[in-house]
Amino acid sequence: MEEIIIPSGIKIGSYNDDYTGVTVIMCEKGAVAGVDVRGGAPGTRETDLLRPEKAMEKINAVVLSGGSAYGLASTCGVMEYMRERGIGYKIGKKVVPIVCGAVIFDLNDKEYRYPAADWGYKACERATDKNVELGQAGVGKGATVGKIRGLAHAQKSGLGAATVKAGGCVVTAIVAVNAMGDITDGRGNILAGATGKGGFINTERCLREGKWFTLLTGANTTIGCVMTNARLTKVEANKLASITHNAYAKHISPVHTDFDGDTVFTMNTGIRRPYDFLLLQVAAVEAMGKAIMNAAQGAQYKINYDEETPEAAESGKDGEE
Repeated sequence: MEEIIIPSGIKIGSYNDDYTGVTVIMCEKGAVAGVDVRGGAPGTRETDLLRPEKAMEKINAVVLSGGSAYGLASTCGVMEYMRERGIGYKIGKKVVPIVCGAVIFDLNDKEYRYPAADWGYKACERATDKNVELGQAGVGKGATVGKIRGLAHAQKSGLGAATVKAGGCVVTAIVAVNAMGDITDGRGNILAGATGKGGFINTERCLREGKWFTLLTGANTTIGCVMTNARLTKVEANKLASITHNAYAKHISPVHTDFDGDTVFTMNTGIRRPYDFLLLQVAAVEAMGKAIMNAAQGAQYKINYDEETPEAAESGKDGEE
């Protein structure tokens, strides 16, 4: 059973129907964040704000949603939930919750089915640091992989997670795997993907040989977030998002195509300074790689909460500079 540790100060909530869903990663006190968007077909919100040169230092939530661009409406519900509770950036007597987001394409039913604003609100109401819903839940509900031959030959995926400890810090990745390509173990062995009469057909090889079949243009995208209790700058948060794409490249084949909008967010709560930033980068890639494989294989999870406070971290020697 995979042990998942939710960093202190972060809560995760999901809401879905039988077709699609939304997952919210909340940090009410704010988290320093970064992002790296790759592939040719992204659907995102407030990613420019996370660039190192932009003024905003912290965000309050990352929203991962199904429904393609329609699903971005769910971020508005998250803003409403936080506004009602006074969470966000204070400007005079007003408050503006800082909510970033990304979507996958899972419009697979004959009807238009996508998360609306109230879905984001409901996901916030369900947010917890303990019994987090993973697998066929939230944004993972409509996720599939290996779509070169169409959905009839694709496989169900979902919302995966994994935790790695390194540099005196906790690093946890959560990801909705909805790739055009296959999911591998990192050594070339396919774990989930497009199928034929004899099993997996190997999407990358089919493309290389010119066997395009029914390629679903744009109906893909893998989106995820790396959460950590580390104390990072905004520049480091963006570097962490960038290197985490190495896990996508290792376990999704092919990846970052014109038909995927692959995106990685990072959120750090600033509790503990890592021994070395390089250790954290390695941990992020490992955690995301495991999360991708878990999403494709339907892993079972045990959720634990990191109860360490900033005061406790400061009083100890571990992780100190």
